[in-house]
Amino acid sequence: MDRLFNPRSIAVVGATPKDGKIGNTLLKNLMHFEGDVYAVNPKYDEVLGFRCYPSIESIPEEVDLAVVAVPYNYVLDVLRGCVKKNVKNVVVISAGFKEAGRFDLENELKYICRKHGINLVGPNCLGIMNAHINLNATFSRIFPSKGDIAFLSQSGAFILAVLEWARETDVGFSKVVSLGNKAVLDESDFICYLAEDDQTEVIMLYVEGIEDGRKFVNTVKSIDKPIVVFKCGRTDAGARAVSGHTGSLAGSYTVYKTVFRQLGIVEANTIEEFFDFSLILRRIRRIDGGIAIITNSGGPGVAAADAVEELEMDLARFDGKTIESLKSILPPIANIYNPVDILGDSDADRFGNVFNVVIDDGNVGAVVAILTPTAQMDFEKAANLITTKKPVVTCFMGGESVKDAVKILREKGIINFLDPYRAVKSLKAVKTYELRKKVEKTFKRFRVDMERLREIIEGIGDKRFIGFEGFRILECYGISVPPYGIARSAEEALKVADEIGYPVAMKVISPDIIHKTDVGCVELNVKREKVIPTFNRLVKIAEDFLNAEVEGILIQKMISRGREVVIGVKKDPQFGHIAMFGFGGIYVEVFRDVSFRLLPLSEEEAFDMIREVKVYRILKGVRGEKPYDIKGVVDLILRVSQMSQDLDLLEVDLNPVFVYERGYYVVDCKIMR
Repeated sequence: MDRLFNPRSIAVVGATPKDGKIGNTLLKNLMHFEGDVYAVNPKYDEVLGFRCYPSIESIPEEVDLAVVAVPYNYVLDVLRGCVKKNVKNVVVISAGFKEAGRFDLENELKYICRKHGINLVGPNCLGIMNAHINLNATFSRIFPSKGDIAFLSQSGAFILAVLEWARETDVGFSKVVSLGNKAVLDESDFICYLAEDDQTEVIMLYVEGIEDGRKFVNTVKSIDKPIVVFKCGRTDAGARAVSGHTGSLAGSYTVYKTVFRQLGIVEANTIEEFFDFSLILRRIRRIDGGIAIITNSGGPGVAAADAVEELEMDLARFDGKTIESLKSILPPIANIYNPVDILGDSDADRFGNVFNVVIDDGNVGAVVAILTPTAQMDFEKAANLITTKKPVVTCFMGGESVKDAVKILREKGIINFLDPYRAVKSLKAVKTYELRKKVEKTFKRFRVDMERLREIIEGIGDKRFIGFEGFRILECYGISVPPYGIARSAEEALKVADEIGYPVAMKVISPDIIHKTDVGCVELNVKREKVIPTFNRLVKIAEDFLNAEVEGILIQKMISRGREVVIGVKKDPQFGHIAMFGFGGIYVEVFRDVSFRLLPLSEEEAFDMIREVKVYRILKGVRGEKPYDIKGVVDLILRVSQMSQDLDLLEVDLNPVFVYERGYYVVDCKIMR
């Protein structure tokens, strides 16, 4: 892809002398390009001083990059011309493909490119930029300055807004790519390229939907550069808008959030955060220690301390030497503990002395320096006194009075924020990136009763909903279930219950009933004399009132109630299988105390899932209770995960799972394939 971003020659197909047309803007934008530029349009011999050719094949010289801006119904012909000319890199600006419902045209576009090895950007895109060689192969009138941030966006309009903002704030870019419909090249292809690009330090990604999730996951796992993502289509309304905009599926935001977190991708929830996180990760990649706060005003210092705790970070605890040094520098009424309040009468020298003491403390990993515009404070001098031996962010809070100081800070690679919360949150972004685990993960494989499993699967046939057979499959994977049996008649129910022992639980087995308790299709603590009437009543409710297909009644041994948890797996169409763990029982949808992970899972990741939810505190034991079998739950999560992938199941829902001090029982299961 190097010739895509560093072409020696470019052909603009659809070039025109008419102002306001995309083909005209493209040519104007390429006037400062140092390579050869060719105009292509059979109507003209010359456009804007460039010689114009009737077709791309008629250009006598070699062409590295073709930028296509013609009506959609001519694009395929242009692409065939690129094949004849052996042009390997093409940007299709033209719209009118899958986003307009013309999937056949886009499929043909893909076919031609893949058959002939063409790198195609778009269609339906703004184009590409390389600020380091003055390449502006877009119809944007704004061109960024050189920088080390690469920006990939599924929205061309969003790029235009970002470039405008970047010009005002003096932020530069290395590469800018409008992904468009991603017919051939997608975000993963560009991330892979940018990972090796010496001019890029951080990758910004605005995305509406990722179609090849597994490719994305494998690509991101293999690179070290920070990726900051802004995901649109997080709500149902947003997802519908995305579908109408680009023709892509947004997918479940919960899944995206899970994947981003697991891969160490830093997610921004606002455009402001999008830039804050990207800018700080250009310079800071690691924080070894707690956060120290220095301020000349108590209020902003307290706000920063609140932010540290709210964002689950740590305030640094100063060592004794630091405390003694601060006592000798500061007035007696100053706060020498973190946050350090140097008082409103402080000048730049006092600030500089305190800063040097604090940053040298071994427990300090980063410093947040907050200064408000008092009469005594010389902001420029304070900025010059700041060193960057450790990560530093500043809040020089003011307008015109801090402008020159901010320039000094920027030259040192220090970002200044007006809001202390933003400053701390940017450091949190560094911690999120830092949590990427570089160690190789080990994945457990459990022994499975394959002979019995094959028999069960053959017996199920082509049924999508797996009823009582689900318990048999769980047993094949070494998963504990209470003693059970299946009854298809009242007499058989009595026989099964007699064999299991009383009391029993009786549940309708039906692909048409998901939440059995809600509709009266479960009966607990059934004694022998109640088995037959209960069987008849449950069948009548299911068949007569719910019009459901009844496969039988599950008879289970009543077991003592443990702590209830839920374990599940769902196959996402983009990313594959996602595991879930959380607070179980009938209130799982109410409390939503759950965590998620992309499969496959290591033991540590399964344990992290448990630690993330509030029920973990209960499982550890509270108010004198003995701890529950957390290790057994980890084992269960891993076994269910293996089962889901082995059998390529669409959905597994184990709820409730009763957890005890030793062991567990899966009380109910739903499996879809």
